[in-house]
Amino acid sequence: MNSNPPREIQSTTLPNGLIVVTERMPHVRSVSIGTWIPSGSRLERGAERGIAHFLEHMLFKGTASRSAEDIARAVDSIGGHLDAFTSKELVSYNTKVLDEHLPIAWDILSDLILNPTFDAVELEKEKSVILEELKMELDNPEYLTHELFCKHLWKGHGLAQPIIGTKQTIADFTRDNLVDYHRRVYHPANLVVTAAGNLHHDAILKLVDDSFSGRAAGAKLPKLAKPKQQAPFILKQKRTQQAHLYIGAPSHPIDHEFRFGSYILNTILGGGMSSRLFQNIRERQGLVYAVMSDLMLYQDTGAIAIYAGASAEALPKVISSVMDEFRDLKANLVTTEELRRAKEHLKGSLMLSLESTNSRMTNLARQQIFFGRFFSMDEMLANIEAVDAPLVQRLANQAFDADKLALTVLGKVDGLALDRSLFNC
Repeated sequence: MNSNPPREIQSTTLPNGLIVVTERMPHVRSVSIGTWIPSGSRLERGAERGIAHFLEHMLFKGTASRSAEDIARAVDSIGGHLDAFTSKELVSYNTKVLDEHLPIAWDILSDLILNPTFDAVELEKEKSVILEELKMELDNPEYLTHELFCKHLWKGHGLAQPIIGTKQTIADFTRDNLVDYHRRVYHPANLVVTAAGNLHHDAILKLVDDSFSGRAAGAKLPKLAKPKQQAPFILKQKRTQQAHLYIGAPSHPIDHEFRFGSYILNTILGGGMSSRLFQNIRERQGLVYAVMSDLMLYQDTGAIAIYAGASAEALPKVISSVMDEFRDLKANLVTTEELRRAKEHLKGSLMLSLESTNSRMTNLARQQIFFGRFFSMDEMLANIEAVDAPLVQRLANQAFDADKLALTVLGKVDGLALDRSLFNC
């Protein structure tokens, strides 16, 4: 094994390629540990759309030595939390327990990863569960608008597809599909284990090595295909009480050198209650209840997306008001006060988000997978402080180009005068 010298964050790569990263937090009594696979929905094609999410569900339905009920009772008996999620670029299985219960928690977690049975009866039951989950999402117009936005923004690419899959793919999954996908993807060479809390790196390393040492490295996941970002103008009629809109502009990939500038730009534009969009469109004009901006950053692309929900009649004014903010950010430097407020908001959010062992565990995984290195809090704070007004203006001019803007509207849009002439930024 090759291990870094002892320090707060330690990383070791096992002989079979599995990476173990830990962060010691001796002032707490909990430990969060997770297994991460960079195999989210963007890698899925055709009939496999939604399989990563489906398999995530099925890993909780029983192993060679534990039933689903056994798993639930074992975690509850030690007062722990067991969770999982699937995103466009990651799948995670993780648990949080008191430090004294870490060995049994890891035994359960590793058992899920290594020894799922994919019981055929449970599989059919879980199809019904996931189809209900899909129905719940489809009843949410904000979710629908977001999915429609992504579908056309990255048309034809894996990032355009919903994580959950479709009714057809969910219904068609078989046990053989899951077994085959698990064999192809869940290899040590594709796994990262991160842990944070009251722990010792060597002890974590032994637990992981005892579980995975007999497993061959396996084939690495295929390289990601870079998407081509589109600038669609999509209006979809639907009987809703509100019209829901997304306006998207290009941004940088997650590891770009100007990412902290993009964070600041997003915070100023729509990242909080004092943001321009919230104050100008909701508070001053009263056009919306919800308005915000968000950065969607991936390994090789990104977008800044503005969401708002309003009456259909108010949409032209809402879009015009967003364009006003784009124009101002492009033409004028943000003030010293506004820049300082955005920096303090971002720094506070960052520091508060990293107070728990679970968030530290997640941060370790993201840094390992997306950056291949670890950033100290001081380094991240310094990067935020280094952002100046000219950089924010430069990023605004790069992003808010009328020809690159994408719009998606879902609601009662028939008869509304909505076209690309509204993009006069």
